[in-house]
Amino acid sequence: MAKDRRDAEELTVVYDGMCPFCTRFVQLYRIRQLVGRVRLVDARGAPESDPILVEVRDAGLNLDVGMAVKWRGRLYHGPDAMHILALLGAEGTAFGRINRALFARPALARWIYPGLVAGRRLTLRLLGRRLIGDA
Repeated sequence: MAKDRRDAEELTVVYDGMCPFCTRFVQLYRIRQLVGRVRLVDARGAPESDPILVEVRDAGLNLDVGMAVKWRGRLYHGPDAMHILALLGAEGTAFGRINRALFARPALARWIYPGLVAGRRLTLRLLGRRLIGDA
């Protein structure tokens, strides 16, 4: 299989490895078979020169206000990232069903997501951890 085809079938999730919610989400997340490969990138643990981090920065996406997902050559951010993950996620677990119920509809995802971001910020502050942009 050609490299560009493998890249097109790869799903990349860029998340905050110091956020307990983000880390738990990527641990629980299960993908359906239509995705060739899933790559998880901890935005704090990966080298700044990692191509996906460069691409996210060049696109002007702020990882402190939302995770990033790359699927089929397109970047998704924040609620749009959660929406695409909900559509691709397996429904065989309770977590998968809840995730799909909350984020499969774009309007609902956009309504819920700011609360998740606020919870993340508060949790990081309580844990004495800085935001990604402040590190």
